Amino acid sequence: MKVIIIEDELKTAKDLKNMLEAIDNNIQVEIILRSVSAAVDWLRNNPAPEVIFSDIQLGDGLSFEIFKTVQVETPVIFCTAFDEYAIRAFESNSIDYLLKPVEENMLQKSIEKYLRFKDHLLSSGQHAINLNKAIAKMETNYRQSLLVSYREKIIPVKIRDIQLFHASNGTVMLYTSDNKSYPVNYTIENLESMLDPLQFFRANRQFILNRDFIRDIEHYFNRKLLVTTSMDMTEKIIVSKIKAQPFLKWMEM
Repeated sequence: MKVIIIEDELKTAKDLKNMLEAIDNNIQVEIILRSVSAAVDWLRNNPAPEVIFSDIQLGDGLSFEIFKTVQVETPVIFCTAFDEYAIRAFESNSIDYLLKPVEENMLQKSIEKYLRFKDHLLSSGQHAINLNKAIAKMETNYRQSLLVSYREKIIPVKIRDIQLFHASNGTVMLYTSDNKSYPVNYTIENLESMLDPLQFFRANRQFILNRDFIRDIEHYFNRKLLVTTSMDMTEKIIVSKIKAQPFLKWMEM
C-alpha cells in the first residue's frame, strides 16, 4: 500500500510514518509533503497513492485547498486537532479522521476500515463525493462567537471583535476590540481549528492574531517577523522564520 503524508510538523509526520510501517510492513510511505503548494505540485506530477494521510492546518493554508486545486481520486484520512464540533462533517460523510495526537490503535482501526471498504470506494467514486461534502461542511463550521465567564455572568463575544488570543502560564486569554480581556476554556490548538484561517493566523505557540487588528510588521532577528497589533502587549509577538513567508502571503489575501 503506497501512501503519502501531508503534514507540516516534521516530527509528527515521522511519528505517523513509523506507526504506519509498524502496523503493516507492506505500507510504503512514498513522501512527506509539508505545505499546500508542495502537495499540489506532487499530486499533479506523480501517480496517485492508494491513501493520503493529511493534516488540515498547514503552514501556507488549509489542506482543503489541495483537494480543490487537484482532482483527487484517492481516499483521504485526515489527522487533525479539530474538535468534535467540526469533526461531525466527517462522521456524516464517511470520510475517516484521526484526532491528534494520533494513537497507534486508532490508526490501525482506520487502516482496517479503509481495507474493508476500499473496493466499494474505488469502484463507485464515493470517496470523492464524500470528500467534497465534508470540505463544504467543514468550511461553514467556524465559530461566530465564544462564551466567556466574567464574575457571575456568561458573556457572548463575537469572533470578529477579538483582536488576538494569548496563551501564558497555562491560561489562554482573548482580547477584544474595546481592550477587554477574558480567559477562555480552550487551548491555542483548539482555537486554531475553530477559527476561520482567512481571518486568523497562529503566529507562534502563544499567539493567534486577527488580521483586522494588525498594525504593522517589522523584519526581526534571523529572518523572523515582529508584529505590532492594536493591542498594546507587553510580550513581543514574533513570527518564526518558517512561518514568516506564509504569514506575509496570508496578509495579502
